[in-house]
Amino acid sequence: MRAAAMSAEDKLTHMDGDRAAMVDVGAKKVTQRVAVARGFITMAPETLAAIASRAIVKGEVLQVARLAGIMASKRTDELIPLCHTLGLDKLDVEFAFIDETTIAIQTTATCHGKTGVEMEAMVALSTAALTIYDMCKGIDRSLLIGDMHLWHKRGGKSGEFYHPDPPGPELGDAITWR
Repeated sequence: MRAAAMSAEDKLTHMDGDRAAMVDVGAKKVTQRVAVARGFITMAPETLAAIASRAIVKGEVLQVARLAGIMASKRTDELIPLCHTLGLDKLDVEFAFIDETTIAIQTTATCHGKTGVEMEAMVALSTAALTIYDMCKGIDRSLLIGDMHLWHKRGGKSGEFYHPDPPGPELGDAITWR
């Protein structure tokens, strides 16, 4: 199920009439901003087993993917037009083996700023997933990246948000993040 569409009163913040525009955050208050993004990558059971046992020839997949996600998040403003440059307080990338074919990826971005960190979390997520793909494509071309979404955010005028119907496998409280 999709979240409700914008109402007629809602306005696209990156548009000034029919022109693209960067949002002016000058008058906004500095608050702690947190964004958590989630996604999944599925693969052959043998590929996940090789990742778990650190048997991928290119290196330790999850550590390289974690580093790639952190590095990419710090360059979000260079990758996504109209994003503000943010000084991140922290960016965390975590992984969980959901079953014999699926790895969940969760990224958490935090900062004290005038605008949110959703895009930084999403860029970290997508880059971590692409790094896993790149490191494993030599043994498994069937890897599938999907269900990437903003799971949670808080801070700023709009307050707190949880995805109303998160896609992908259910991630219960007993999940072990790496």
